[in-house]
This record gives sequence, structure tokens and C-alpha cells, in this order.
Amino acid sequence: MKYVRLFPVASAFAAIVAANLSAAAAQSEIKVDFALDASDYVVGERVRCVVNVVNSSPDRIAVGTTRVFSGTGDDRSVKEIVDGDDRLFVEVFRAGDMSRLQRIGSKAFVSPFFIDAGEGQKLEAFLADHYALQEPNRYLAKPVLVHRGMRYEGQLRAFDVVNGVKAAGAMQMFANKRGLQREFEAVYWSRGGGEHLFLKARDSESGRRWETRDLGGILRIESPTVSILPSGEVVVLHRLDKDNFIRSEFWSLTNALEFRGRTVVSDPDTAGTARVRELYKEGVKPKTNPWWKFW
Repeated sequence: MKYVRLFPVASAFAAIVAANLSAAAAQSEIKVDFALDASDYVVGERVRCVVNVVNSSPDRIAVGTTRVFSGTGDDRSVKEIVDGDDRLFVEVFRAGDMSRLQRIGSKAFVSPFFIDAGEGQKLEAFLADHYALQEPNRYLAKPVLVHRGMRYEGQLRAFDVVNGVKAAGAMQMFANKRGLQREFEAVYWSRGGGEHLFLKARDSESGRRWETRDLGGILRIESPTVSILPSGEVVVLHRLDKDNFIRSEFWSLTNALEFRGRTVVSDPDTAGTARVRELYKEGVKPKTNPWWKFW
């Protein structure tokens, strides 16, 4: 009777298992995840997220062309330039059928960076800069880091793109460009435990959608107003609370729409009452007269 020695096979199997465990351990040395600022976004918002990369491996992660400095203070100088082969990006899917969205353009998701062994870094990215998120829908996104040919993926995060509820609107005409009409819509939606007002803008000729801006919290006891001045200034006024309004200002030109800032404006009908309350807080006591004196 012949006996077959199985030790080489067992050794090979053990080697494969060890290799797999080693690969799994190596993968766990680099973690990538990200967080979204909100769960709902109005159409046209840039959809900001923060990607967190933790490097517990012995290698340095380098994404893009990175300058490595040496020295400190006035003696600080460029030591070397690293042309990283690593890549960091975010994949976006439609939640309904899990179809992956195609990227628009080839712009990098984040600025060039490197992470040494035992370090981590948080990086800002805007999903709507890379994907056409113009259709109200539910989406899923996950960050992906490619390092030495291996993919390190974060968890899928869900977010919704919504139209918002229209509260006011206006149409801008341009005397120096016939046919161009810019439609403005002030819409409200929940954000951060309250309701916020957003300004959407879209060109009717080309269909171009401009960046939607969050104008801050709104108290919906009266409608906001959208005013367009002949100079191209667009002013949105909405109530923040019972004593104050927010005045948001934009410059809208044929090829640009710029947010200029916002200010809090006191409601003239309640400003006096608000000041009286502040005086009480400051310790100023109201004047008291005997009941028989009227002055």
C-alpha cells in the first residue's frame, strides 16, 4: 500500500491563508471615511463633505504633486517634490438601482497632499463639482483611496437632493444680452434642526444652473422678497426671527453670479421693544412714579 504525503498541500494551504490574513491586515492599516454636512441638499448646492484618511501603515500616502519641506521658520525650504501615484476620489450612486454616476470633467477631488506613517488628515471635497446632481433623488456615496494599486473604501453614506418649497421668485432680464433670462427662486427646507432659506438661480437660455446658496434660518410668518435692481444687484430679504431680518446681496451679471454677503437688519416695528429688553438685561431699571403723578 502506498501512502501519499499531504504535508506539502497542507503547507501550501496554510501559506495561502497566511497571505490572505496578511493582506487583510495590510488593508486595515489604512482607513478612509467621510462625513456629509447634511442629509438633504437643495438642487444646485455643492454638497460639501469631509474625507478622513488614517494611515497606520509603514508607507507614506501621496496624492498628487506634493512639496515636502525641511527646516522651520525662515530656514524652511523645499526638500523634495513627490509625484504621488495614489488617488483619492468619491463614487456616487443612485440609490434606486445603484447605478454609478459618471464624473463631469477631470478636476481632482482634493488638493495634493501626503500623509506620513502613523498620521491622519481631513480633506474637504464638493461632490456637485464632479457629478451632475441636478435631479431630485436619493444618492449614495463612498470615498475611495487607491494606494499601491489597492483600493481602500469607506462606508456608503446616503443623502437626498430636493427642489425645496418655493417661497418667492423673480426674473432678471439683461439689456446687453438679448434672450438671456435668469430665474431666481427662494425656497425653504429643513437644515440643522430648523428651516433655512435658499436662493436658486437658473439661466433659461442655456439651462445653466448657478450655485444654490444657503441664506440662513427663516421664520415663516411672512414671505421673503427677491428684488432685482437695474444695476444687477439682487437682494433677498427674509425674516430670521420676530425682531430681525436677514438681507442677502448678490451681483448678477451675464457671465457671473457672486454672493456679496448678508447682514442682520432689525425689524423697525419691534426694534424699540427689543432695545427695552436689552436695557433690562443691562440692569437699567424703568422709571417709576407715584400713582398720582403722570409725568
